[in-house]
Parts: sequence; structure tokens; C-alpha cells
Amino acid sequence: MIRKIIHIDEEKCNGCGLCAKACHEEAIGMVNGKAKLLRDDYCDGLGDCLPACPTGAITFVEREAAGYDETAVLENKNRKMQKEEGGISQLTQWPVQIKLAPVNAPYFNGANLLIAADCTAYAYGRFHEDFIRDRIVLIGCPKLDACDYTDKLTQIITGNDIRSLTVVRMEVPCCGGIEHAAVTALKNSGKFIPWQVVTVSTDGRILQ
Repeated sequence: MIRKIIHIDEEKCNGCGLCAKACHEEAIGMVNGKAKLLRDDYCDGLGDCLPACPTGAITFVEREAAGYDETAVLENKNRKMQKEEGGISQLTQWPVQIKLAPVNAPYFNGANLLIAADCTAYAYGRFHEDFIRDRIVLIGCPKLDACDYTDKLTQIITGNDIRSLTVVRMEVPCCGGIEHAAVTALKNSGKFIPWQVVTVSTDGRILQ
């Protein structure tokens, strides 16, 4: 079909990206430092991007182009949201600090329990997606709290229907305390449930 659609003059484009931010349909992307119309059917032809361009690189033209497809636009936005790290919180309970958490709570029943060192969520970019999702999380720092979490974690694991245990720690020596407390608590409980220890490097990689 012949319809009105934007045209981007790459010679005039200075790569500022303002047009891409102004386009609510996300039809414009930055490719090799230049603005580009990604797909014809993402462009609604309303021109929200035109006033955002400081160099006059964007104009309207009438040409053969696929019609605007709102469904395709929404699907594209959803895909981008799913790819964004940390875009959506996966946390389902509060509090999260081991020191503040109750030893019994409804959310512990049937829970996959995550016990994590404070720093891990900052070091590992996909922490919510890869670790907090579908888990109840407790966090702590044995160095800063200067206490032994073993007794409290033993009470939590013993007194609730915990289905699995995941411990996430940093590679640094001080994180050994939270691993020791969690594993000892599981042993003290006498329960046989799946468990694992995951170690994160200081540059955000999973080591084991």
C-alpha cells in the first residue's frame, strides 16, 4: 500500500538518538551510529520523531510500505522488556534480611529458599531473573552483621516446608561464613532436600 511514512537522511543524521527516544512505537533504532527505521510496520506515520531531530534529518514521504501493525509493535516491546536485565523485580516477600526475617511465615511453606550474600545481587546482573525468580530470598553479610546465622537458618529450615536450598555467595573469603551457616543449618535440620552453592566472581561471572 502507498502511505505516509518517515524517511531518515543518514547524511544529516548526527547519531544523537533523540528520535529513537521520541518514537513511542520503537520503530527507530540506532545502527552503526545512525538512526534507522527498523521496520515499516512499526511506524504509525504520526511523526512524533520529527520535532526531536535537531538536524532536520527526518521527513515524511509517501511510498509503498506495509501498514502500521500495532500487534507487531506490542510484541516487539514485550520481547525487549523480557531481555532487559533487572527490568522487573522478582521479589515476592518482605523482609529479606536474615536478621529481620521471621522464623515462621506462610511464604516459607513449599518454598525454594535462596540464601544470598548481600553483594551478589550487585555483582551479578541477572540476579532477579536467574536466582530470585520462583524463590523466597534471605540475604545477609556475615562480615558486616558480625553474627552467626546458623541457629536462625536452622529454625527456618526445620520449622517450614522448604523444598530446596540455593546459596549464592561471592568468591571472596568473607562470604564463606554465609555458605557455612546455610549448609550447617540444612544438616542440623535433618532434612534431605536438593541444595546447591553458587559462587559469583567480583566481575560478575558464575564460577560454580
